[in-house]
Amino acid sequence: MLPEGNAAPPSSFAGVQPDSKPRSVLEYTVGWICALPKEQTAARALLDHIHPDPEPPIPDHDKNTYILGSMGDHNIAITCLPKGKVGTNEAAVAATEMLRTFSSIRIGFMVGIGGGIPPRVRLGDVVVGTPVGIYPGVVQWDFGKEEGTGFKQTGALNNPPSVLLKALTKLETLHDSEGTQIPMHMEILKKKWPSLAKYTWSESLEDPLCTTSRPDQVSWATWFLSLLYIFFSWLGGYQYTRQGRSTTSSSPTLIAKRKPGEVSVHYGLIASGNKVIKTAELRENLKKSLGGDLLCVEMEAAGLMNFPCLVVRGICDYADSRKNDVWQEYAAAIAGAFTKELLGHIRPSSVKQESPIGEILDQRQSPLQKFLIL
Repeated sequence: MLPEGNAAPPSSFAGVQPDSKPRSVLEYTVGWICALPKEQTAARALLDHIHPDPEPPIPDHDKNTYILGSMGDHNIAITCLPKGKVGTNEAAVAATEMLRTFSSIRIGFMVGIGGGIPPRVRLGDVVVGTPVGIYPGVVQWDFGKEEGTGFKQTGALNNPPSVLLKALTKLETLHDSEGTQIPMHMEILKKKWPSLAKYTWSESLEDPLCTTSRPDQVSWATWFLSLLYIFFSWLGGYQYTRQGRSTTSSSPTLIAKRKPGEVSVHYGLIASGNKVIKTAELRENLKKSLGGDLLCVEMEAAGLMNFPCLVVRGICDYADSRKNDVWQEYAAAIAGAFTKELLGHIRPSSVKQESPIGEILDQRQSPLQKFLIL
């Protein structure tokens, strides 16, 4: 029987090194928020050490539950939204409670899964919300409030803390020259946690064809292209893979061949709202309304409107009618692996130079907002 409490039990879990030393809540400087249990499972599996409950204990007014641990030299408090509760409002409540309890948190992450915008973004990729033009990285939208496009931008997250943006600049350079360490972290997860096999790459993870012209149904064009494949494969002009058709052309409707488990990291715009997008028409209209720069859609980050954090999403679907759960565990794990890699390039001393997020929010909120939160 597992012991009760916010943190994990010690030595019964071989996957992560146990740490029996209780810490004060003031020793945790990194906040990590998940929307789904599977996202929290991935985050926990990526910890280097799991900590016991803090001393003094979590106050009764905080309804969150926490997994406490460390990655490298960073102490991290991880929380997840209540089971079955998703959306911007729940994220806001979870973040507020976390910051009241862990008042020393200076950098925050919202890590989990999201829908990618093809053809640039593929299943199994990572999207990081970073400033693009007039947008700070994550924008909030509402459906049905604007004639014409059907969408209206209703807000945007504050820019992530400068220490995170500077680390992203370095990491992007390293990725360009040396590649990402995500596969390494995923391999370690696989060895430490054999019970979490579905969180690692599998041949069963197939990427459906990405045909933006008729994405929601098998159309006559799909059958026609299949016939073309047979003809051109006979001529030697096409290559067909398990993940779709690929050619030497730059056609945006065809998915190029990739190596198993290959991950691309994209930096740019994420759209967040309380409505699930599961048709390509809505997805493309939203992309158009945001100037064509959209990379990902999700449902919780906009709740962190005043919470200066970095939003990281592993892509599990294309936000169309083919939406399913097959890629979710793997996508959650690669988002967590990217975040762990990023933290490895941030010095704890640099984090301590940032202002506590709770103090930043106190300065930004009006008396009415504070009253509503309390």
